[in-house]
Amino acid sequence: MAPRPTLAPRSRAVADRFAVIPSPVGDLILTGTGPTLAGCWFTGPTSTTNPGAGLERDDDAFADAAGQLGEYFGGTRRSFDLELTPVGTEFQLRVWTQLRTIPYGETWSYGQMAVGLGAPNASRAVGLANGRNPHSIIVPCHRVIGADGSLTGYGGGMDRKRFLLDLEAGISPLA
Repeated sequence: MAPRPTLAPRSRAVADRFAVIPSPVGDLILTGTGPTLAGCWFTGPTSTTNPGAGLERDDDAFADAAGQLGEYFGGTRRSFDLELTPVGTEFQLRVWTQLRTIPYGETWSYGQMAVGLGAPNASRAVGLANGRNPHSIIVPCHRVIGADGSLTGYGGGMDRKRFLLDLEAGISPLA
């Protein structure tokens, strides 16, 4: 597998359209321009914003991303090959880049992430950056857990986090 590109800082989101795609954990909203994704968010009661507000709805706009997400949920895809345009600070982008190195089916703690970034005392900052990840599932923030192995916060909700981790562990989350 080719190395993942480092994400470059941007001052604002690049998006002119959104698509809503179904998934086993509820509908996902994809935003971006052309095939480039500015974000991937869950819909439903855990959502506090509407990432598609002010954008044109085009459910065919992100066919490659929708296909890769379908393969992921079908158990045939373990990583994503998509052009992403996240917006964040330099530190957030470093965290999001590192998230993409956590192997499928594995979990890391916030402390491990901080050490990997060369900032061993930055566990809380890693947690905050993780919580602002604009590419849920694609940039696998669900793979980060507490130091004691417990599941900790997840923007999509703890049930979704458990579902994704079970899926990656080969446990049928739909059973």
